[in-house]
Amino acid sequence: MERSLVLIKPDAIERGLVGTIISRLEEVGLKLVAMKMLHMDKELARRHYAIHQDKPFFNSLVNYITSAPIIAIIFEGEKAVEVIRKTMGATDPAKAEAGTIRGDFGLDIEHNTIHGSDSTETATEEIKLFFGEDEIFSY
Repeated sequence: MERSLVLIKPDAIERGLVGTIISRLEEVGLKLVAMKMLHMDKELARRHYAIHQDKPFFNSLVNYITSAPIIAIIFEGEKAVEVIRKTMGATDPAKAEAGTIRGDFGLDIEHNTIHGSDSTETATEEIKLFFGEDEIFSY
């Protein structure tokens, strides 16, 4: 079984979308195996978004993700990364299909409700940033 990290971002929490987002991911056959609410500090945010550190939006992204609590979740399932990315929709909500999480709830490219790992390799690294092995439930 494949695992992937999902972060429910501050805008989604503030708008009461947590249950809806989790339900949508469970409805496509994924199992929730770990979850925690946290206020990400800037150090963790910089490590998490390190791939974007040379991009002009990096500081804005770090400031946004650390502005309020987030929910970190590990989902498990067949092709979890691919299934989550399809369910989330395009990063820019204006380009995301209706029926996807970002297409239905995203406000703009920064306030797009959700983050999901972009590959199995990235998922492995991102999961280690947020969870210890003893925090992950196995079926």
